[in-house]
Amino acid sequence: MEHLEVLQIFISIIVTSFHAPIIPIVAISLPAIIVLIVFVFESRNKKNKYDTIIEVSKNLSDPEEIKDILESLKNKKKSPFDLRRSGVITISVGAGLFMLGFMSLGALFHGVGTLVAFIGIGQMVAGYVYPNQSEEINRVVEDFEKK
Repeated sequence: MEHLEVLQIFISIIVTSFHAPIIPIVAISLPAIIVLIVFVFESRNKKNKYDTIIEVSKNLSDPEEIKDILESLKNKKKSPFDLRRSGVITISVGAGLFMLGFMSLGALFHGVGTLVAFIGIGQMVAGYVYPNQSEEINRVVEDFEKK
């Protein structure tokens, strides 16, 4: 019976001393781990996409089709629709934070919610002030004329 009690005490000491420092370490490093996972999977998806396009382009003989495929890979700029949409979403988040402070958490969330809402208003204004670029309009017209 004494051996069992000694073993239980020994295990409780190991478990307590092992778990106590590991919990804060995991809690602090978890955001970095999540960001790392996102970057790894995103780079893997990009690599697979480019490999697929290379394989497809090997079978194409028309250089115009290859050019169209490569144009489809370019990063697209945010259009004013995207800025307006993200502005509305940001304003809603700001209003939610403001209401959270109003209902329960206090004045700090009033300020945070107002700041986030004004950032959303700025995004919406940018969406209306900077309309579609003429290059984008010309490209759409040229693509339509090709068809």
